[in-house]
Amino acid sequence: MMLKELEPQLLALSDQEKAQVVNLLSQGKILIGRGIEKNPHICGGSACIAGTRITVWGLVEARSLGYTEADLLISYPTISATDLANAWAYAEVFPEEIEREIIVNNEVMYEDLS
Repeated sequence: MMLKELEPQLLALSDQEKAQVVNLLSQGKILIGRGIEKNPHICGGSACIAGTRITVWGLVEARSLGYTEADLLISYPTISATDLANAWAYAEVFPEEIEREIIVNNEVMYEDLS
């Protein structure tokens, strides 16, 4: 089936169903680039750029602190602009998950400073 034929059906999905589609696509690495994967043995199961230990929440947090995409690509030379686009798309579909992981990480970081 062609994407143009699927488009009306995809747009008619509920937000929850769209999130499930994105999750399925990222697990199958069908997204352009390496996609996003979750592995309980890597970064505590956080969503990462596939094949790396670079978390989506970490990229989102860096962007919220003012890092540009260019800064991130320089800091992480093993990832591409497509990887960042996949990370932003994942974060948009699963904002509660990303926000929760940022909060948990910040709590752990501040406990370590105490």
